[in-house]
Amino acid sequence: MVKSRAERLMDRAPDKDAIVIVNGSEPFLDSTFWYLTDQRSGVFEASFLVVRKDGSMDVIVSTLEEEAANGGLGNVKVFKSGTERDALIRESLRGCTNVGFNVSCAPYAYVEYVKKKADWITVADAGKEIAETVNVKDGKEIEATRKACAISSKVAGEIPDMLSEGATEKQVAARMDSRMRELGGERNAFDTIAAFGRYSAEPHHMPCDYALRKGDTALFDFGTKYDRYCSDMTRTVFLGRPPEILERAYEVVKEAQLAGIEEYRAGAEAKAADLAARAVIDATEFEGKFIHSFGHGIGMDVHQEIHVSPNSKGILQAGNIVSAEPGIYIPGVGGIRIEDTCLITENGCEILTSFDHSFTVV
Repeated sequence: MVKSRAERLMDRAPDKDAIVIVNGSEPFLDSTFWYLTDQRSGVFEASFLVVRKDGSMDVIVSTLEEEAANGGLGNVKVFKSGTERDALIRESLRGCTNVGFNVSCAPYAYVEYVKKKADWITVADAGKEIAETVNVKDGKEIEATRKACAISSKVAGEIPDMLSEGATEKQVAARMDSRMRELGGERNAFDTIAAFGRYSAEPHHMPCDYALRKGDTALFDFGTKYDRYCSDMTRTVFLGRPPEILERAYEVVKEAQLAGIEEYRAGAEAKAADLAARAVIDATEFEGKFIHSFGHGIGMDVHQEIHVSPNSKGILQAGNIVSAEPGIYIPGVGGIRIEDTCLITENGCEILTSFDHSFTVV
């Protein structure tokens, strides 16, 4: 019999009597809540999910979220007052001593609240067990990610038609966001990056009023969500012929991405892909210009705990979904990044995003 997500989580945490997932208020919401309850709806601010050793779950919510909670997994327990919530917390944790929290997400005030109301518990960090569980995707999660990737890939193919001299970064980013919604995306996986000209040398540039000029790089990093799962991809094109150094950089980045992807397979060290891509770039005139890691895990959050970096200690597993995104950045001139979302398989990887990787001049 296939184990539930909650059962798989608790199998990884044999030293813990329970794990509590805590939501604060927007934006301090933990995607693990939706992952474990398999919820499609609801905001669930100030809600609690208590997962016990046997995988049973209490979903503690206010009347505001009662209807939404009934559409997911777990024993729904509704409170109408703070006193009722206190009692439900104590009841759900009765008999539990060592209790884990997702400390990287749980608001400090809410952890302290649980400690005060169930004053017999000892708080432990369950972040590692949660990350190890959510990082291996099941079939339903993979299918949702495929759909998200199909939407963003469609938009990637339309980017050249959105570009013209005088169009601003904000304008093109807004068009891309609108198209992702039109094609079925729920919302952005993250704020769309549109970076033109010299701004493309800033990996995390936020769109501004800069207007596209002939010879400019146009770099776009974007993604959507489908059933809460993210896509993540980057496309770099040019409005007119760019400086020759950027043409050379583009071909090096494309080669580096292929070298890294060749290392993606179950059982491989996560750092191998980064090191392979970095070796390609550092063997050229662009040594030292690759200033971030090759990839990261992707799921309900666009950044998850799989680090595909030079110092990563992780081992890739079938079912991991990771990015592949080498880049070269030349301050004052421009930057190049090519990124795809990849599913790790036993024998390699499947690239879930698709667009033309060839050097493209609009």
